[in-house]
Amino acid sequence: MTEQLEMIQPQAGYNEQRPEDWFRATIQCIRRLLHDPQMANIEVCGLSLSGQMHSLVILDERQQPIRNAILWNDTRTTEQCESIRQVLGDYVLENPVLEGFTLTKLLWIKSHEPENWAQVKTFLLPKDYVRYKLTGKLYMEHSDASSTLLLDADTELWSKEVARRFNVEHMLPELVASGDFVGYIEPELACDLGLKDDVAVFAGGGDNACGALGSGVTKDEQTLCSIGTSGVVLSCDSNITTCYRHNLHLFKHVIPKQSYVMGVTLAAGDSLNWLRSNILSDLSYEQIFNEAKASSVGSNGLLFAPFLSGERTPYGDSSIRGSFVGLSALHTRGDMARAVIEGITFSLYESICLLRAKGKAISEIVAIGGGAKNNFWLQLQADIFNAKVNKLKYEEGPCMGAAILAINGLNWYDNLDAIINSCICFEQSFYPNKERHAEYQNYFEIYKKIYTQTHELTANLLALTRK
Repeated sequence: MTEQLEMIQPQAGYNEQRPEDWFRATIQCIRRLLHDPQMANIEVCGLSLSGQMHSLVILDERQQPIRNAILWNDTRTTEQCESIRQVLGDYVLENPVLEGFTLTKLLWIKSHEPENWAQVKTFLLPKDYVRYKLTGKLYMEHSDASSTLLLDADTELWSKEVARRFNVEHMLPELVASGDFVGYIEPELACDLGLKDDVAVFAGGGDNACGALGSGVTKDEQTLCSIGTSGVVLSCDSNITTCYRHNLHLFKHVIPKQSYVMGVTLAAGDSLNWLRSNILSDLSYEQIFNEAKASSVGSNGLLFAPFLSGERTPYGDSSIRGSFVGLSALHTRGDMARAVIEGITFSLYESICLLRAKGKAISEIVAIGGGAKNNFWLQLQADIFNAKVNKLKYEEGPCMGAAILAINGLNWYDNLDAIINSCICFEQSFYPNKERHAEYQNYFEIYKKIYTQTHELTANLLALTRK
């Protein structure tokens, strides 16, 4: 069940949503699900939640949202990032200081909306707010908290030092583990929905951590590639003392005593959406992939850099912008389509190369999201990544991970591994073609130079358009 949500963009670089819309959409989806004929003989015993990471919800003393939520892909906080770097350096609690992270958004509120800042009692991330509305219990769990620049992953506690430095220690919500039971759905709400009054609610996790669990990616060296609006390469790593840098992120998994390292491409599927909306609007996505398939490795000498919204890994640059390089009158729309698909995959491959350089043996990857729905793209990923790519038989992403947390909390199975073995299986595997990988590697070496050759130009262009 899905429900469309409005994106509020008051100006360039600003991305917001209304927290109440998330709750309303959740309730609407639950109602529709419960009225589905397939649910007639199914009893709901528990639930858990997942949601977008980093996005900031600030609450007043009545626990009401003070303003719209500032989302993960909002880039207004460059000045606040620089302030944090001046105090604590380029990395805080093993994570790069980037515009997407929650602490930067809090500091933006402090600088630009003092009337709102004065009202802040606490803050939450999106799924924590929905859970609060369902249960009346206000918590933040470890996987999402680790993406705020405020959680000490070693202790799984808020960092008193970081919080004190930026005067947010009085705003920190109580922490729980991702699999913890946190309460029941409020009786009046349960009655209204037609649910029992003892539906157990478990804390849940951020979308990437739950997406990993829902794909069976829970143990060291297991790796996930998720291509949605953004793209993620995520690899489990319980050795959180490894120093990754290069704008790779180190967050807590929803699995006890497990973490993961992650690289992010900000405009992955979003680049393909842009291509279809603005250039190939007469084609369906299936037709776009067919056109791309008719082109050749390297798109007949055309490269695309998917920096439409800036870039996270490895550049950490909110001012870089995308580009086609090598475009000529001979290039077809199939070449352009393939260049965009290859460019997205090259960007994700940069994260894989960084992880391998740190000693991670990435030979097998589970693919989820839009990038896992087309076999041509899955084979292209295998060829570029030089790794076996597995396609799930049932791909529900973060929803599956949240469901597994609820199942585990209800003690229906002996352990998490038993649940994973029961719920998750592969439909098909794609193996790398060594010759094509060698061809792609030649283009990738040129692709890596695009950033250094264009970042000053695009920053200057951006400065002109912002005047």
